[in-house]
Amino acid sequence: MRTFRNRTTVLAAATTAALALTLTACGDNGTGTRSEGSAASDSATVAAESPKAADGAADTSTTESTGSGTGTTQAAGAAKSSGSTGGTSAEASAPLCTAKGLQITAERQDGPPYTHLTLSAKNTSGAGCEMKEYPHIHFLDNARGIVPPVAKSKPQAPVILEPGQSAYVAVRMSEGGRKESTETVKEFTVTLKANGGGMAVVKSPAPEGLSVNPQKWATGYWTTELRNGADDF
Repeated sequence: MRTFRNRTTVLAAATTAALALTLTACGDNGTGTRSEGSAASDSATVAAESPKAADGAADTSTTESTGSGTGTTQAAGAAKSSGSTGGTSAEASAPLCTAKGLQITAERQDGPPYTHLTLSAKNTSGAGCEMKEYPHIHFLDNARGIVPPVAKSKPQAPVILEPGQSAYVAVRMSEGGRKESTETVKEFTVTLKANGGGMAVVKSPAPEGLSVNPQKWATGYWTTELRNGADDF
């Protein structure tokens, strides 16, 4: 009976040892490969890190979606840069001069027979402005039309007036011939060509008035130089 128990005990011990060897073989195959337990641990680590990576992907996707929809910070910066360029262009050009910001006077040139006069427009607005084209001068009633411009007197560059600076226009009123048919005016109107520029009433520089001939009158363009008849018209 004692011998049978001893054999049973030895058999149980042998079985336990064999089972232990089997488990060891499963844990390490002799090539340095990690056991399934290690793999499971790594899997858990990756799983723990996955939400962070997923959040990053979601953030990137959201940013891209926002960029295509309402604009990202980078897109806003690009728009600001574009606006800045537009702003630089707007600052480079001066606003148009208006009659309210100018003091317009007339002076006769040469003479006799006083066929020309010079219009002066002094900038009294306190800010720089641009004089556009030529003045619309009405010597007589509106039905007679405006004094037509002489194309060759047009300046090549924009005429910008700084505060206190003046622009000038040479105006031919008549040819001065004795047999010439003229009419006398003691005041006339000057309207700035730009829309909304306004109108000024200018008095004759001579008490007796100015002799004008609708068939011969002409005007130059605004310039910053007093040409004194150098327009040759």
